[in-house]
Amino acid sequence: MGYATWYGAALAGHRTANGERFDPEQMTAAHRTLPFNTWVEVRRVETGQSVRVRITDRGPFGHPERIIDLSRAAARELGIMKLGTARVEIRVVAAAEP
Repeated sequence: MGYATWYGAALAGHRTANGERFDPEQMTAAHRTLPFNTWVEVRRVETGQSVRVRITDRGPFGHPERIIDLSRAAARELGIMKLGTARVEIRVVAAAEP
């Protein structure tokens, strides 16, 4: 358990750590250690809302309690765009294929 943050338009079109171009309208996320292309369910603790995102990038960096950076689309689905952060739990739902 930790906090989710989100990132959007400022990085649109830039390459992610896995080499893809970042599209803030896709259901993607950054995680420090999970393999690229792993699908995770991110559940907002306060509301129980959840989204599934694919890991395409590395981060978040800085504060150790921040465990995942969501795309703008994922943040919108979880209702955290105005908040900026929210307490979440993450669960791997599909491991990356070798």
